Amino acid sequence: MREKPTVVMVHGAFSDGASWSPVAMRIMGAGIEVRVPAISNRSLAADAAYVRSFVENIDGPVLLVGHSYGATVASVAGTAENVRGLVFVAGFILDVDESAADLRQRFPASDAANFFDYRPYATADGATRREVSVAIDEFPFLAALGIPADEAAVFAVTQRPLDAAVLDERATHAAWRSRPTWGIVATADHIVNPDVVRFGLERASALEVIELPGPHLIMHTHPGDVAPFIIDAANAVP
Repeated sequence: MREKPTVVMVHGAFSDGASWSPVAMRIMGAGIEVRVPAISNRSLAADAAYVRSFVENIDGPVLLVGHSYGATVASVAGTAENVRGLVFVAGFILDVDESAADLRQRFPASDAANFFDYRPYATADGATRREVSVAIDEFPFLAALGIPADEAAVFAVTQRPLDAAVLDERATHAAWRSRPTWGIVATADHIVNPDVVRFGLERASALEVIELPGPHLIMHTHPGDVAPFIIDAANAVP
């Protein structure tokens, strides 16, 4: 009997691993192992290296799933030998030597572009860098429309900001070139332009793509669609 892959789900910018909770619960309920590593949102290279190491420490095959910035991380990290397939959800899918900024310039800006909040932060070596998050008051409308207001408010104040320099980091690998790929487009996404997601999935020759009428946090508005899609991908990987 073919060994079922472990589903490793990577969170995105402006969220953390808990963003996968409704989907993880359903996948685990189907008898599939799930792991949700935490990433720093501070460096694409560092986050991808960590996820790759995390995946390589799992015995057996892996289906690597990424949401938002996590999709970018998954594409770079997904060349680990035991990764059998990739699922990209509402995120940038980069080619080698391409950055998120490169893709953003090719498409109209998302509705959130005017509501990104840039702030300085200090690093251990005494340097000052910039991080970006979504304005707290606007977050429920831009990322979480359709989620109960009290939950959306919590998501807004528990954001994990993204180091602004990550947007200019270039991908060193593109795992979709050598791994079967599936994808989900959130058609009411105001954080990432859905056309950018469609472009990436088409370029990756995704085996199957579904479009769901929900926001950036599509895992919370449509877990009953997202989880079965991932389960089907897990059952289909070689």
